[in-house]
Amino acid sequence: MTTETTTKSRQARTAATRQRIIDAARTLFVARGYRSTSLRDIAAAASVSHPGLLGHFTSKDDLLAEVVAGFESDNEASFDLLAAAAESGELIFADVARRNARTPGYLELFAALTGEASAPEHPAHERMRDRYERLRALSTEVMSDAALHGTIDPDRAVAEETTRHMAGCDGLQLISQYLPDRVDVVRMLEERESLWALPPGWREPDQQAPTTTASGPPPSLQTALADNDAAAAAGYASGRRRRAQILADAMHLFARGGYGDTSLSDIAKAVGVSKSTLLHHYPSKELLLSAVLAERDRAIEDRAGGTPPERASDALRSIPDGATVSALDEPGLIEVYAVLSCEAVPPAHPAHAYFADRFARAIDYFAELFRLAQRDGDLSAHRDPEHEAVWLIAMWDGLQYQWLYDRGAVDVASHLRAHLADLLHPARR
Repeated sequence: MTTETTTKSRQARTAATRQRIIDAARTLFVARGYRSTSLRDIAAAASVSHPGLLGHFTSKDDLLAEVVAGFESDNEASFDLLAAAAESGELIFADVARRNARTPGYLELFAALTGEASAPEHPAHERMRDRYERLRALSTEVMSDAALHGTIDPDRAVAEETTRHMAGCDGLQLISQYLPDRVDVVRMLEERESLWALPPGWREPDQQAPTTTASGPPPSLQTALADNDAAAAAGYASGRRRRAQILADAMHLFARGGYGDTSLSDIAKAVGVSKSTLLHHYPSKELLLSAVLAERDRAIEDRAGGTPPERASDALRSIPDGATVSALDEPGLIEVYAVLSCEAVPPAHPAHAYFADRFARAIDYFAELFRLAQRDGDLSAHRDPEHEAVWLIAMWDGLQYQWLYDRGAVDVASHLRAHLADLLHPARR
């Protein structure tokens, strides 16, 4: 065997081992999440030693970069091919989603990374931010062409519609991981594309539903962890203060580093107590996570307190005001929700069931609001309340993700206000 042949054989083995490691990392990142997967896990799955893996990749961050780059290279090539094959003015977003759904691991990984990497310290933060910019450019080009050819009503603002559409796509991908039997990303996008042909603003339906006065929106969502709420309220004043401090610091650390990469020792150090003291208040990390999620829900409930509006449409139109308050006064609530809801995508995550239940109840809640608005004549008869509920939640979450990546460029409240103005009859005085 010649030296050249030996070199080529060695290079081929090296390339094969490297690819095997990347494939193992992709499988584990999808199944367990990036934060919950170690290099030793990946080495075992790839049938290489830990030192052997480090000979190819010096860190888990490097592996994540390879996995994301592989997915994105294929995705952008597919986007370009679909755009080239499409008729002039044809919208291709549902086709792209259909292709993504057929790519093993794609939806799971990016649903997880969208929020998880929103923390500036995450190794994929800059990469995901750049991804938003590339996708925004590609999407704007498609939508501008559609507006030029009349597929999208020319009065619609393409740049703003693109931002809201991208947000909806991200949110749908996430929700579909929790409620696969209830949320079909491709079907939802097909339905949204058909609505863009209508001019912006509320449209009177051909047959108006009878106008009646609603008795007000349904009761606000209850927290999913009422038992933890009750437990947190018990105890002496000093204990309550200590628990409040633990929850505040845990919420901050989970938002910065995620649940998987935050240890009880990290939290104890931030609070300024021993780990044993921390465990006295919260005997396990899972119970602490549950308490953090319950605290977030309670803070949102307290902020939304007050007399409910008389009409469901007024309750819906008040949403942007709440979004403004959240961004200005309580960004930590947005951060911890974004990171944990995406990190908990793998079914084995201790918060997965919480978010699945929360999404289901949120859809039910907003679908009922839209049904009441339709009954009042404030929502056109051609709109489906459940579809509008899913899209509103998905878009709202997606806008918050975009805001976390670039807080100066995305006004969540403004986009929500424009979307609701497109849906609802103008407020009646």
